[in-house]
Amino acid sequence: MARIEKVELRMVDLVPKVKRTDAIQSFVSQETPIVTITDADGATGTGYSYTIGTGGSSVMRLLADHLAPVLIGRDADMIEGIWHELEFFTHATTIGAISSIALAAIDTALWDLRARKMGLPLWKLAGGAKDRCPLYTTEGGWLHIETEALVEDALAAKAKGFTGSKVKIGRPHVSEDYERLAAVRAAVGDGYEIMTDCNQGFTVDEAIRRADRLRDLDLAWFEEPLPADDIGGHLRLSQRTSTPVAVGESLYSIRHFREYMQAGACSVVQVDAGRIGGITPWLKVAHAAEAFDMPICPHFLMELHVSLTCAVQNGKYVEYIPQLDELTNSRMTIEKGHALAPVEPGIGIDWDWDAVRGKSIPEFTSTITRQEA
Repeated sequence: MARIEKVELRMVDLVPKVKRTDAIQSFVSQETPIVTITDADGATGTGYSYTIGTGGSSVMRLLADHLAPVLIGRDADMIEGIWHELEFFTHATTIGAISSIALAAIDTALWDLRARKMGLPLWKLAGGAKDRCPLYTTEGGWLHIETEALVEDALAAKAKGFTGSKVKIGRPHVSEDYERLAAVRAAVGDGYEIMTDCNQGFTVDEAIRRADRLRDLDLAWFEEPLPADDIGGHLRLSQRTSTPVAVGESLYSIRHFREYMQAGACSVVQVDAGRIGGITPWLKVAHAAEAFDMPICPHFLMELHVSLTCAVQNGKYVEYIPQLDELTNSRMTIEKGHALAPVEPGIGIDWDWDAVRGKSIPEFTSTITRQEA
């Protein structure tokens, strides 16, 4: 048993590697809260989460003013107990994006600390189902990209052994979405998956219409077609299309996932560790999905999700969107279109601390210790 002695907080604001647009927004900034926890043995663990441009300052104030001080003196091995204590500590401000993103950075740091002290990579500590997972790419499928470039990117990904490509949809008329997707399908053939992402951009009736129009293209899934809290709408859509409906990146509680799965309102689960509140609830959602015979295809955070996807039996795909290259010495290992699980102890991320410190925003850099608690 080792007590938590110190919690260090930082936030880095990263500019995406490429222009990222979808049906409702442009992803221009990635605020990245980073939490490092040190225990009485001198061991450390680092976790992180993210926003897509807003809310980072609120996350950091929640961490600094309320959550990090509670950690001081706690047994770092009691990850489950700490998670539930912190969740209840924020219950008056409800379960939502700000509290879940803050919890995620802490929880991931605790898992990293445990894995490092045990000398195990996260994917083995959390289950050890397999040592690699197939990749699909999103970086070449943003909504502003012209059809010819979509095709080129999908062909390049296929040549590298990737399993599929995601294409954003939500052009003003369904005929435009169809034209873009049909061109990709004609180029890559029938054996290559095409995922689509609507980014909550449709009404129920429009989603049904578009799913019906795109049906003959044999899409891998129809992602986030409606606002994430519209379970009834997703159920209506799921009952009207044979294309799998994917949800998860905008859900912040295990109970929300339970409601979707019980209702039959989705068939692909895209739980995101950075948004659900960390590794602890991520694993709960993944195991619940297995009970419903649903695959786990996590959203974003490939550097972390490769380990989690490999940890569970129903982990199916890792989404290729490079995120942390500016802040790390390591890169995700790719072999014949598959992401390989890291072999080093911990969550598998080798932070470049000079880069992290150099890019940290001073206003949100702080250290909480036992003496200050």
